[in-house]
Amino acid sequence: MMAACGLPGRAAASPTATADAARIDGVRGIADRAVELDVYSAAMNAVTRVRVLRAADPDAPAPVFYLLNGANGGSDGNWTDRTDIASFFAGKQVTVVIPMGGAGSYFTDWRADDPVLGRQRWSTFLTRELPPLVDAEFHGTGANAIAGISMAGTSVFQLALAAPGLYRGIGSYSGCVRTSDPQGQVLVNAVVNARLGNTVNMWGPPTDPTWRANDPYLHAAELRGTAIYVSTGTGVPGPLDTIDGVRGDLLQLTYQLLFGAPLEAVTDMCTRQLRDRLRELNIPATFDLRPTGTHSWGYWQQDLHNSWPLFEAALTP
Repeated sequence: MMAACGLPGRAAASPTATADAARIDGVRGIADRAVELDVYSAAMNAVTRVRVLRAADPDAPAPVFYLLNGANGGSDGNWTDRTDIASFFAGKQVTVVIPMGGAGSYFTDWRADDPVLGRQRWSTFLTRELPPLVDAEFHGTGANAIAGISMAGTSVFQLALAAPGLYRGIGSYSGCVRTSDPQGQVLVNAVVNARLGNTVNMWGPPTDPTWRANDPYLHAAELRGTAIYVSTGTGVPGPLDTIDGVRGDLLQLTYQLLFGAPLEAVTDMCTRQLRDRLRELNIPATFDLRPTGTHSWGYWQQDLHNSWPLFEAALTP
């Protein structure tokens, strides 16, 4: 069903990791309008791959739509190889940017380097370093929106709060926005630990105030004025959770039914909590609460299609 309806304490980048030091080290054409960038982040002292779909007219100004991958950072499937974004955005005057990497990071700035995941300063990279480089390289208009799946469905809210005014619209597909209550902390720990990271290096022990500072549910009032789209299924198998829905891929279907179903049941609960919170605050938002569907790419492609009119309107002058 469809219904209308700068956090304190965040870790900051090192004083020497300035946006001015970030740079594009390489640009490679990979298919038609698609290119891949090697972007050096001073904040992380590392090079990150960033895939870009050029606007229909690459020489004319265009807004930028950022799409974030999920908990595995795109290594097990990403927007470019699991959806139809190339054909969907063909003819649209918008630059689409998909950062690769960030597995288990929540795309946030970690307070300490992690022995396994290394230096994670994704909030600085995505809000301060990458946007000016993209705008300069691809004639950005200064109008941005951002959307993400699963883990990144939390991150898009955190990023919008960390950089007020940077994004005109945010989209969360099968995300769980509440992070600092006991259930939220269990979920965040599960996501990070599955990639062998330690959330103590991210936001400290469970009692640390940084957890609450990075909980968009608690700071939802600061989202007023931002276009918001949130979607989720219920975990009940739907039309894309059949052998025909996965085009005969039995392994994929097994994953969706055994793992994608319970995951989506959790995000359904989280999404309804966020809906109620935004209603209490009288903050307009669009919620697409599907009666069926698992935690899987077929539904996220549909979510992207359904939410694009909201983002297109937000990005239009």
